[in-house]
Amino acid sequence: MSAEYRAPDDPREWLNRAKSNLLQAQARQEGVYLEDLCFNAQQAAEKAIKAVLIHLNVEYPYIHDLAALLTLVGRAGLGVPEAVKEAARLTRYAVTTRYPGVAEPVTEEEYTQAVAIAREVLQWAEEVISGRSGL
Repeated sequence: MSAEYRAPDDPREWLNRAKSNLLQAQARQEGVYLEDLCFNAQQAAEKAIKAVLIHLNVEYPYIHDLAALLTLVGRAGLGVPEAVKEAARLTRYAVTTRYPGVAEPVTEEEYTQAVAIAREVLQWAEEVISGRSGL
């Protein structure tokens, strides 16, 4: 079953992409590096945050720095839960851990935390966009 494509300025399309990345992050297979799975967790969080920014009509730069993107969310007047702010920890998976020898290998614990953080960010973004967040 394939995903339903939406317009690129529709936050639901960004949520679909975030969900796709989260599914990939959770799909452990022999021979796949934890670093690559963590990259997908980072991408899930990044796309979920960008979905919120699109929902809020906030322009954002094409960066992987999740703390900077969450700062834009806060400046737009939307509170960011502490658990979602943890997404800043995922930024390192966007670049440095993807290349051999640049960073230490990702541990099992780091991988588990990365997926949990991405899941939390995605859930928050879905609540914001659907109007269930109490805004």
